[in-house]
Amino acid sequence: MSAVQTGAVVGGSLGPHTDRVEPRPKGSRTGYLLLLPGMLWLLLFFAVPTIQLLATSLYDPNGSLESGYAMTWHFGTYLDVLSAYRAPFLRSLGYAVSATVLALVFGYPLAYAIAFKAGRWRNLMLVLVIAPFFTSFLVRTLAWKSILADNGFIVSGLQAVHVLGPDGRLLATSVAVVTGLTYNFLPFMVLPIYASLEKIDLRLVEAGKDLYANGVTSFRKITLPLSMPGVVAGTLLTFIPAAGDYINAQLLGTPQQYMIGNVIDNTFLVQLDYPVAAACSVILMAAIVLMVLVYVRRAGTEDLL
Repeated sequence: MSAVQTGAVVGGSLGPHTDRVEPRPKGSRTGYLLLLPGMLWLLLFFAVPTIQLLATSLYDPNGSLESGYAMTWHFGTYLDVLSAYRAPFLRSLGYAVSATVLALVFGYPLAYAIAFKAGRWRNLMLVLVIAPFFTSFLVRTLAWKSILADNGFIVSGLQAVHVLGPDGRLLATSVAVVTGLTYNFLPFMVLPIYASLEKIDLRLVEAGKDLYANGVTSFRKITLPLSMPGVVAGTLLTFIPAAGDYINAQLLGTPQQYMIGNVIDNTFLVQLDYPVAAACSVILMAAIVLMVLVYVRRAGTEDLL
């Protein structure tokens, strides 16, 4: 066979116009199969209930359990809810933001100490952070009701240093509610920040010191930016459940401190006004999603993905 014929054969069998089909790699559908259980779970227990909640908020507000509810696409319920419950909505967001800021103020130093200063005590300190989860949310909140009681040591101490007046109190105030929220959701702030700090290469900090950066500058230029993914994750994990909480306001506050979660609980389970309760829930979810989207876009979260 000549060189020309050999080239023709090679060109015909391996050239750009070959009809040979590459075999499909095995296991290409494995990823989709692994996602299937989680997607089905989200579909059944998140997507379907959310759609039902949206539909319920548009039912005829004049219906009842006895007469039934008819789908009348009554969007006016949303306007009625915003008018009647504007204060609890704003109070919930205000309490959640306050608790998130306080959790960040207390949680970041704690996470920093565990990551860089704890040494052989690191595991013990991590266990102490998550230890409150070994008891129920309700019991932890009831404990704060005793701690902040009028005859408790905290109120007595504050009265002794004249921070509180003789008749001053902490229980049944906004301070008590925010304190309970901060305490209950503090681990959600500490653990993500610790995870980010623990991954930081300390040689970067040492390099900053070699370039004559003091401790404050090294923290501001190196440690804090590298820990921002944990800060963003921690603030989201704290703010979102705090905004919808109602246990702390129920046990540590009065109706003057009730959050929108208390309103939803009352309208769903006591008043049985399902359209109003559903509309409150939808507005709360929409407000949280909007605030989270704005926060994430402004904070920058490329490292979270």
